[in-house]
Amino acid sequence: MSQPATTPDALDAPRTPDAPHPLQTLEALGPKGPYRSRHRLTISDVTGAPMAELSLVPRLFVTRALAALHAAATPPLEERLAALKRAGELFATGTVAGMTAAAYESAVCRMSGTPLANVRIAVEAIRLSATEAYRSVQAARPVGAVGDWRDPYARGGTAVWIRRGDVFAVHAAGNHPAVHALWPEALALGYRVAVRPSRREPLTPYRLVSALREAGFGTDQVVLLPTDHDAAGEILHGADLSMVYGGQEVIDRYAADPAVLPNGPGRSKILLTADREWRDHLDVVVDSIARHGGTACVNATAVLVEGDPAPVAEALAERLAALPSLPPQDEKAVLPVHPVETARGFERLLLGKAAGARAWLGGDGVVDDLGDGSAALRPAVFQLDDPRDPRLGMELSFPCVWVAPWTRAAGAAALRDSLVVTAITGDEALLDALLAEPSIKNLYIGDHPTHWIAPGIPHDAYLGEFLMRTKAVIRG
Repeated sequence: MSQPATTPDALDAPRTPDAPHPLQTLEALGPKGPYRSRHRLTISDVTGAPMAELSLVPRLFVTRALAALHAAATPPLEERLAALKRAGELFATGTVAGMTAAAYESAVCRMSGTPLANVRIAVEAIRLSATEAYRSVQAARPVGAVGDWRDPYARGGTAVWIRRGDVFAVHAAGNHPAVHALWPEALALGYRVAVRPSRREPLTPYRLVSALREAGFGTDQVVLLPTDHDAAGEILHGADLSMVYGGQEVIDRYAADPAVLPNGPGRSKILLTADREWRDHLDVVVDSIARHGGTACVNATAVLVEGDPAPVAEALAERLAALPSLPPQDEKAVLPVHPVETARGFERLLLGKAAGARAWLGGDGVVDDLGDGSAALRPAVFQLDDPRDPRLGMELSFPCVWVAPWTRAAGAAALRDSLVVTAITGDEALLDALLAEPSIKNLYIGDHPTHWIAPGIPHDAYLGEFLMRTKAVIRG
């Protein structure tokens, strides 16, 4: 049975010794409105203090919610775009489900350990995604296709761009709030959307789905379905198309499924060739590694250097060592924060993998205990001897970079399987080879950080390429 929730701004209310922090319940947002389930998961902040209770819905609830989405009609394009624009502004600046924008930003910092500055970057990315949705989705439409059979071009025969289905499901990640900047494009294209939030950080999708509903999308157009693992598969099974996030195992599991779009590690890289003075580009390299706290798939985790990589590794270590360790809600915070034991787990994984590599930074450990039950993850810089070393593809959720030599013989093969390659080089033949390499998803040439993105620019291809198809139409 649905019950009234604790006031959302209570998430950011100060605690006193004799007044425990009140818990907010983050309800499921189903086709009949908010739903507070009996089965709830406590979400703690990075110090271990409980912050919220997340309602987990059973399989039957998921089945009925997806059936309602399938049965719903799609609102006209103009209505969808206007509602998206309103939702973007409301999400970024308004009071949503009783929570102000400032309270949301502070609460999501404490809940996820994402620095406040990075939360604000994510908020702006989500706002832009919603307000620029039409531009973004139309960039994916083939130039030979039109959007409606009524278009005059259809009299002589044309292609019409249509949806591949009606219901789109998202198994969201919790590493960074900006992962929620992409799926609103599906609403612009006329899909009904079901979002399964991450247990680590469900507050952002809760706020975004609430904002979309307050802006005009019906409860049968977009739903939030927190579940346990047992019911999670039902969301994928019940949708026409789905997008999932995870590690390499997720990529491997869904690689052959045409109905699932897997999003895995970015393994983004920077290449510095000998015809460029690397010192002139150090700011871009450091920014590529450290922006977003090193948690995003677009952060550089490998730097390949033509020549001796040691001076580059040393310079990176010196710059990254200056980053401060601060609680995530501090205005000057730049590093991700986790519960101490979680941070220790990352450290053990890193040091186990780094055996034999030269450590310029982080060789003795990366955990900086903040004294309140949480710890910042400090940067790490390791030097490898071979551009084929598999550790160049290792990705951890903090600023950790592997530096290795690169030769012309290694070529584009050393940069395969990268979401982004920033190539700082003047070698046009090399650039041609990097562009032609199918496993390099995006190529940035010169002083452009690996995290650069803008509305209308594909991230890992356009989402519209997956959601849409063309159909031949001719009419009288």
